[in-house]
Amino acid sequence: QVQLVESGGGLVQAGGSLRLSCAASGRTFSRYTMGWFRQAPGKEREFVGGIGWSGGNTRYADSVKGRFTISRDNAKNTVYLQMNSLKPEDTAVYYCAASLSPADVPFMTPRWYDYWGQGTQVTVSS
Repeated sequence: QVQLVESGGGLVQAGGSLRLSCAASGRTFSRYTMGWFRQAPGKEREFVGGIGWSGGNTRYADSVKGRFTISRDNAKNTVYLQMNSLKPEDTAVYYCAASLSPADVPFMTPRWYDYWGQGTQVTVSS
């Protein structure tokens, strides 16, 4: 069983920054591919970014490329999402997810992830 706890969400003005953290339980965090997703009211959950278990492979949604950066610290069992130049359309609940797949590739589809956090709200005001 893997437990994921997100933190770092909040209210920020457009153009501002936030850093989300996702702390994972378990001693094999270094083997998890991690992803960040978001869901706005009335919309489907969408992929934001992901990082393979080695940390060497990352992938981003086109809407956040150049603004968001995902990283991981396996010693702290934590994955981060640094969000810069935030826009009102980034407003959503952000979820982190863990995949037990041995592939060192961040998946863009939610069904490939095995565990999910409860989410943290990010609100960007204009």
